[in-house]
Amino acid sequence: MGRAELPEGKMSTQDPLDLWSRSDGDAELLQDLGWYHGNLSRHAAEALLLSNGWDGSYLLRDSNEQTGLYSLSVRAKDSVKHFHVEYTGYSFKFGFNEYSSLKDFVKHFANQPLIGSETGTLIVLKHPYPRVVEEPSIYESVRVHTAMQTGRTESDLVPTAPSLGTKEGYLTKQGGLVKTWKTRWFTLHRNELKYFKDQMSPEPIRILDLRECSAVQFDYSQERVNCFCLVFPFRTFYLCAKTGVEADEWIKILRWKLSQIRKQLNREESTIRSQSFIFK
Repeated sequence: MGRAELPEGKMSTQDPLDLWSRSDGDAELLQDLGWYHGNLSRHAAEALLLSNGWDGSYLLRDSNEQTGLYSLSVRAKDSVKHFHVEYTGYSFKFGFNEYSSLKDFVKHFANQPLIGSETGTLIVLKHPYPRVVEEPSIYESVRVHTAMQTGRTESDLVPTAPSLGTKEGYLTKQGGLVKTWKTRWFTLHRNELKYFKDQMSPEPIRILDLRECSAVQFDYSQERVNCFCLVFPFRTFYLCAKTGVEADEWIKILRWKLSQIRKQLNREESTIRSQSFIFK
């Protein structure tokens, strides 16, 4: 997608999806860029980044405003910011910079740039969000199933898009200093495992970042059944479920989360190494 061979002052009408010129003369498609999501909508981009991304996760998608205009969607803590990326026909414009090829544009992002929005938010672009994400093949058992209201039709339903790999429920947790057991309400969302005093408590007692967790496994060292543990550098957390099936469900979803975190980190390290090699 390099500079087109045109008379001076003329602009290429070539779609930026068609070609990306590399130094070796080969051609690659824009859709080969792992974090380009095509015609993903603004709403869907926000749902993906908020549900599964980290602070600094970003993706590139088509803008619905006009041809040649793209949107860079970036997660900034608990919100998503959107920035224009313009393809002029022979270069990419983003922020205060202009890039003559997609190669230069990607190289810029490999350096984890800091950008600031007009609202004053500063964001470091750390984690390209991949277009292809593995989904968990984990299912829970139906324990309760009854109609709470009658006479409603399909038009009364509000469509929702639940995020990938979420779970919640009561577990019994062993204390850190005092080794007593207390029942707490746990929620698993994104890469965070939170526990609350009970289901109605507005603020969590603690938030565990699963990126720091090294292992999740069944535990038989406690004088309780249906127990498992989460291993962190600073502490091992011991938890017990009411049934073996429920404990197994928690272990499977937590292990899947850890595998996704490791894959994401490996992808980022591989991308940084390959881009450092290519752009030397």
